[in-house]
Amino acid sequence: MSTDDESFHPLGQEWEDELETMLDDTEYDSDLGMEMAKDAMRVTKGELSEADFHEKYHEDVMDEFGVDDRPTEEAYEEAKKNAGGFAEMLKSFDGDGDESRRDVMKKMGVGAAAVGLGAWGTAEGGQPNVADESGGHATEAHREGDTQWGMAIDLERCDGCLSCVQACASENNLDQGVNWMYVLDYEDGGADTSQNRLVRPCQHCTDAPCEKVCPTTARHTRDKDGLVLTDYDVCIGCRYCQVACPYGVNYFQWDEPDISTEEIAADPENDGEGDMMVDDRDRWVDSRSPRGTMSKCTMCPSRQDGLSGEDKVGTSACEDACPPDAIQFGNMRDEESDPQRYLDNPSRSRTLIQVGAESAIPEVAGLEEDLADADADLESVLEASQDLDEETLQLMKATEIVTENFGEGDADSVDYEQNIIEIFDVLEEHGLDLDSQEVLVGLDLADEPDEDEEFEGADELDAQNALEAFAGTPASNFRLLEDVGTNPNVAYLGNEPGPNAEQVEGPVAYEDTQYERSDGSEPNLVDNRKEEILDEGTVGDAGVSL
Repeated sequence: MSTDDESFHPLGQEWEDELETMLDDTEYDSDLGMEMAKDAMRVTKGELSEADFHEKYHEDVMDEFGVDDRPTEEAYEEAKKNAGGFAEMLKSFDGDGDESRRDVMKKMGVGAAAVGLGAWGTAEGGQPNVADESGGHATEAHREGDTQWGMAIDLERCDGCLSCVQACASENNLDQGVNWMYVLDYEDGGADTSQNRLVRPCQHCTDAPCEKVCPTTARHTRDKDGLVLTDYDVCIGCRYCQVACPYGVNYFQWDEPDISTEEIAADPENDGEGDMMVDDRDRWVDSRSPRGTMSKCTMCPSRQDGLSGEDKVGTSACEDACPPDAIQFGNMRDEESDPQRYLDNPSRSRTLIQVGAESAIPEVAGLEEDLADADADLESVLEASQDLDEETLQLMKATEIVTENFGEGDADSVDYEQNIIEIFDVLEEHGLDLDSQEVLVGLDLADEPDEDEEFEGADELDAQNALEAFAGTPASNFRLLEDVGTNPNVAYLGNEPGPNAEQVEGPVAYEDTQYERSDGSEPNLVDNRKEEILDEGTVGDAGVSL
């Protein structure tokens, strides 16, 4: 067990001790796993170079696993052909025979080296080679492309309904107790007795420590879109990634999964081109993991590859299921994506969701009927309309005033803007000029000019103030454990958990919520930080795991 006074792990000494105990119960070198995890976090903090990290552990990893590998696509295919393949050899492991996955990997060491997969490759100057799109290590500096999938999560709008947890478990056919998405209610303790909430998927870090410690490149960053994934055909279940993860999001699959691959592929809900398991590189990185491997939130690669239908590209199961739209999924490198638009002006986005949704917007036909005999001034229009009041019209107009290119673009939030534009069109056709002095001053979105002054139109500050008065502003904007240097691609709005955070009961109990799987079964969710559905080493119970 660790004896250092200060833990290297961001979640604290108790969590670190628990992880070390977990590794002690595996067939792999626990000291090596702990030391690699510690140094992987030093790399993300800039305290140790990638090259020095690789060199420091290369011999130990080779001794332990028989391979220390980050293959390119060509080498990966060559290994499958010449060495029998990671996939075929690891599929033969059933956990009950004399030959373990570890033994298989050690046997593969010779074959892998024969096709150039042996050591951490170095280019001129001693810098590590960068794997291509097939996977391997890909930091922000290495990756090409304009896409980085991620999320903005508004914790102040989350109502704790667990719909995101339910949808994730259902779409991925997860065993009971395996929660890739987690909603934690907590109190920070001390003088602050308020209850807060944290929604915690995998953070899909730009510089992921879990990837750095993987000896087989099973855990890798997909080059085209930054998703941090696990190739189940290559994973040997050493669990080093679980130790190196600062956020506690990894699961080990002890037994045969409840749902077979045949049942997943045959699911009538799976009407896309893919099978919800293999991505467009033909690597098994999606859905629940097979026995003896690691799993975590994937951010739905089958969706992002268009294999579940083009309409699902740029969406995730958790986002689709969230009733208050607290989760915004999209391209973090695109300023016009839903998460970036939300982060840019949370008050605007919160208001837009509440007044622009189809359930909130007046029906066009009904509004036209209401206005049939009304005069074309603001007071008459509001008096005649049954479903459009002054505050709603003010907020609709305010969102337009503060939004550049209102109603344009590919973001999902543009649909809300289009709903508002339809209402504006009805009002304009009736004769109400929404940019007139009468309307803007009447809605408190412009100042009344003096007699000798011209009207200057809408006041953007007044519009922003109206949005903030209605929707509020987040307590803060943060990323979890940002000082660790992993550059997570999940951004939060709301209260950041403090060092004394303790989990408390939420408004909806996990055990009262069911999710449906491909075989028709409907198990209950389980808060596995309180129940021992999984083995104690699979997930932590040392306080609140971020």
